Amino acid sequence: MIKKIRLASLLFMGSPALLFSQQTAIYTNELKEFDRAVELYKDKQYQSAQIMFGEVKNTIKNQEVQADCAYYIANCAIRLNQYGADQLIEDFVEDYPTSTKQNQAYIEVAHYYFNQGGYAKSLEWFDKADTSNMSNADREKYNFQKGYAYFTLKRNKEAQKHLNQVVNSPVYGSQAKYYLGYMSYETDDYNAANEYFDQVSDQDKYKEKMGYFQADMNFKLGNFQKAIDLGLAQLPKSNAQEKSELSKIIGESYFNLKQYDKALPYLLDYRGKKGKWNNTDFYQLGYTYYKQNDYENAINQFNKIINGNDHVAQNAYYHLAECYLETDKKQQALNAFKTASEMDFDLKIQEDAYLNYAKLSYEIGNPYQSVPEVLKAYLDKYPDTSYKQEINNLLISSYITSKNYTEALELLEKNKSPENRLAYQKVAFYRGLELFTDGNYQAAFDLFKKSISENKDLKFTARATFWKAEAEYNLEQYNEAMLSYKQFLGYSEAASVPEYKNVQYNLAYAYFKLKDYDNAIKHFTDFLAVVKNDNVRKVDAYLRLGDCNFISAKYWPAMEAYNKAIEMNSVSKDYAAFQKGISYGFVGKNDRKIEDLEKFIKTYPNSQYADDALYELGNTYVNENNESKAIASYDKLIANYPSSSYVAKSILKQGLIYYNNNKSEPALVKFKKVVAEFPNSPESLQAVSTARLIYVDNGRVDEYSDWVKTLSFVEVSDADLDNTTYESAEKQYLMNNSKQAISGFSNYVAKFPNGLHALHANFYLAQLYFADGLESNSVKHYEYVISQPRNEFTEQALARLSQVYLKAKEYDKAIPVLSRLENEADYPQNKTYAQSNLMKAYYEKENYASAVVYAEKVLSNDKVDDRIKSDAQIIIARSAIKTNDETKAKAAYADLLKIAKGELAAEALYYDAYFKNKDGKFEESNKAVQKLAKDYSGYKYYGAKGLVVMAKNFYGLKDSFQATYILESVIKNFGDYPDVVEEAQTELAAIKAEEAKTNSSITE
Repeated sequence: MIKKIRLASLLFMGSPALLFSQQTAIYTNELKEFDRAVELYKDKQYQSAQIMFGEVKNTIKNQEVQADCAYYIANCAIRLNQYGADQLIEDFVEDYPTSTKQNQAYIEVAHYYFNQGGYAKSLEWFDKADTSNMSNADREKYNFQKGYAYFTLKRNKEAQKHLNQVVNSPVYGSQAKYYLGYMSYETDDYNAANEYFDQVSDQDKYKEKMGYFQADMNFKLGNFQKAIDLGLAQLPKSNAQEKSELSKIIGESYFNLKQYDKALPYLLDYRGKKGKWNNTDFYQLGYTYYKQNDYENAINQFNKIINGNDHVAQNAYYHLAECYLETDKKQQALNAFKTASEMDFDLKIQEDAYLNYAKLSYEIGNPYQSVPEVLKAYLDKYPDTSYKQEINNLLISSYITSKNYTEALELLEKNKSPENRLAYQKVAFYRGLELFTDGNYQAAFDLFKKSISENKDLKFTARATFWKAEAEYNLEQYNEAMLSYKQFLGYSEAASVPEYKNVQYNLAYAYFKLKDYDNAIKHFTDFLAVVKNDNVRKVDAYLRLGDCNFISAKYWPAMEAYNKAIEMNSVSKDYAAFQKGISYGFVGKNDRKIEDLEKFIKTYPNSQYADDALYELGNTYVNENNESKAIASYDKLIANYPSSSYVAKSILKQGLIYYNNNKSEPALVKFKKVVAEFPNSPESLQAVSTARLIYVDNGRVDEYSDWVKTLSFVEVSDADLDNTTYESAEKQYLMNNSKQAISGFSNYVAKFPNGLHALHANFYLAQLYFADGLESNSVKHYEYVISQPRNEFTEQALARLSQVYLKAKEYDKAIPVLSRLENEADYPQNKTYAQSNLMKAYYEKENYASAVVYAEKVLSNDKVDDRIKSDAQIIIARSAIKTNDETKAKAAYADLLKIAKGELAAEALYYDAYFKNKDGKFEESNKAVQKLAKDYSGYKYYGAKGLVVMAKNFYGLKDSFQATYILESVIKNFGDYPDVVEEAQTELAAIKAEEAKTNSSITE
């Protein structure tokens, strides 16, 4: 029994041993799998390791091994960038709080992200780790990596805290010192940076990088030679970006040592920050060129400084101005000095720049301000300047030379000091000339009187007297003009001024207008005795001399004068030939008169005087009792010139010839033709009167009565009352009693709207209203006159009525009246008037094609003066601009520029500059703008537009400073012209946008 018990006991005891043996085998096998997974992990086969760790974790019961598996699974997920890897680490820490790998897990993940360059991510895990139980080596690694991570993220304070803990580490100390030195360098703590760098300067891996930093630090500390030495040593070891920066350090160091020749190549090698320079960079290179007298290259750098507003910019603009002066670019220098003078960073430079700006303004003109205003502003700002006397002298002179007489006059009116009286006399005179040129004769007259009253310079007193006479003449004050011309001749200085050569001619005309023909003859003769190269006035003087003699019944001298005009082959030779022909009739030489008139008709069939010649020829044949030739002459006139004012007279003359030769029926036919075609005309009234005699003589009174009743303009029963009423009004008119005459003629027209004298009454009434400035009242009466058949008042009424409509800008009404005047005028000046105003009216109506047609008609007339030609050329030019025909506009403005004055000259000069800019002729275009600014500164609109063109020119010449300065000045100074300002703003924005691509100092 006992043995059995032992056996049983053994058996019992053996079962657990067998079970343990089996379990140990399984566990050992799982540990092998675990070890295999660890080997795979170490071999960086994270995917396979992760799978195997997962299998072991799911089968093994040992919690410690499970914790290790969870640790490695999470680490593999981190390294495989699997989604939720972070959470696996968190789960590991939460599920296995007693695992010894908990802290290691954080550290491992942090190290992993650090090694991958994920510094921000690594910091998240470093912050979770506990350093208290770390070994010194692990703690040093932790502090270095965490400090470096902060360094890369520019969190210098935290970086310095951790790196300072390893500065003495044999492993990490050198790196820590390097990065601490770099952070000190970046924060401009160069002493600390040098201290750190010096501690690692013996190590090659840092030496190469520190060369740049040390060069830069020494430069910033003002150790320029050391910076150069370090920079030169570092250059061969550097990449392209570092070479660019080192070149800047070396170049600027040489610059600061004033070794400009050595600085130049290094400054040129600098590539800028992100490919852009700033204003300081451009200044240093520009100044380097400047110091070597290379002014063109200096300009090309200085002028890239746009919108600068600091000490550097003020220096740059001042030296830019000096460079412009050295290269004879005075307009550009003016702008640069102006800019420097507006900055107060260096007061000495500011004052000197202002002085140069003021002097240059006087020398070349100023497009932004009047020169006197500039000079006066300088004296106001620097009253104690050593240049006070010089600037004062320039100030007085500038009132004249600036030619901006309007502003100069305003300034002088405010400052009528004794020393300015001479300047005031001259400015008043020149401004008067401008107003006279613009046709403002009354305002010109007022200024000429002011100039005369100063009487400081007798030459200007004489000249102003002459032009006062001219203004009086144009204001139709002929007696006053005559006296002023004579007063001019009384000055001893008169013979030395340019006006003297024409005074006899002008004085003669004043006498001519006063109908004092003897004195007119004398002065035209005196003029002809001395005139040399002025053929236009010479011809005209012969013609007027002929007219004066003709009117004075001195026919032989008249013919002599007309012959002289014919010999000069002028455009007016047809008039002279006509006048000469009819003169023979007055000296009893009808045969010669007929000969000359027949010749005239053949020679000048298109002359204004062809119908006059035929009419005179017919009358002469009547006087010679050659009725057949007389009738033939009248027939030719009627057929060839149907719109002539002589048609009615010619038909009447034919009727009278028949009547005088007892040919009653042909006479009645002619008289009735006159009445039918020209009712209510003086000729129709005579035709009715003579026809009455025929009817009475032939006993055909009833027939006469029936005929007369059909004529609305003949009121037989009221004839006496008609005549009486009219004669009463006419009497007041002839006595110059305007109010009574207006009342009388108004009464007549109301009572006899179709009376015997309705034509005369309406015309005289219209003239009276017009003279009193009541143009609107005159309209219906002028309209009555022109609604009647062609009569003696038609032409004058058409001219006056068109004048009224034009003044009121009623172009739709003016155009048909002007068209009639053009076609019906006997006087050439009226035809010219009609054509010149038709071109203007059509232009205002935006009918540019018709405007151009009439402008070309005006230009084809050799007899028109330059002022009217200017009007025609400007119409052609403006119409071409409006219709985008720039080729035609360019030619028209070029023609206009040859003869234009005043505002038209300013406009023509602007377009001269505009088209030259379009052709890429920037320098020539600028010269035109400069002339515009200097000679026509009073016309600010075109001056402002010219400046915009100048800005475009400078940008085309690669001078960005000038371009932007000018545009900004336009925007600042010409707010009265919003279209110009808008154009300037557009150009400025475009330039800044382009320049900002290469200059980091420019803000758009």
